[in-house]
Amino acid sequence: MSLTLTDVRLTYPDGDRVLTALDEVSLQVEPGQVLAVVGPSGSGKSSLLAVAATLLRPDSGRVVVDGVDAVGLSAAQRARLRLEKIGIVFQQPNLLGSLTAAEQLLAIQHMRGVPVRRQRRAAVEALAAVGLDGKQHRRPHQLSGGERQRVNIARALTGRPAVLLVDEPTAALDQERGGQIVELLAEVTRQHQVATVMVTHDTEYLDQVDDVAVMRDGQLTRSVAGAHR
Repeated sequence: MSLTLTDVRLTYPDGDRVLTALDEVSLQVEPGQVLAVVGPSGSGKSSLLAVAATLLRPDSGRVVVDGVDAVGLSAAQRARLRLEKIGIVFQQPNLLGSLTAAEQLLAIQHMRGVPVRRQRRAAVEALAAVGLDGKQHRRPHQLSGGERQRVNIARALTGRPAVLLVDEPTAALDQERGGQIVELLAEVTRQHQVATVMVTHDTEYLDQVDDVAVMRDGQLTRSVAGAHR
């Protein structure tokens, strides 16, 4: 299994109070599976992604990424785990305006220590896999919103992570392009055999995913298996 959270609890101070962001949350996502997490604003979805990404250490519970329990690791060890095992698709692609689509990926590959001779070929192949064949030399302003999000996905898959964490991938897209992006995420999840967690407010795309979990008041309140099967 690629991602397991067990009895995760996360709190943070809020003035004189302590707020509970995650309240004994457990989930398991297998390789090749997409779990969609839905719920109202403030329900804990972003906190869930941050803990799964090892960006926040929970107060208690276990976070296991591809067999590695991240909770007991040092900050440096968690950073290395993220670099090697976790891909993150941000809500906004945050592409560097001066870099081409291929160069956005090359920067990540350089950080991962991929040999130079393999970097460009791998970048071109990754872009082709998300439907951007022949567009590797285009800069962000030459790409549509949907194409920029595809670069975002290709960048997250660079290095073949075990876990893919996706934050509101359709937020800035119209319904047609949003549906295409969720379909693409489901496709690359199967092809790359990653465990994907996607936070989304767009419930119309849930027929594309394998499981749906609902967050409310920091709790995983409901799970529906086999959403698209």
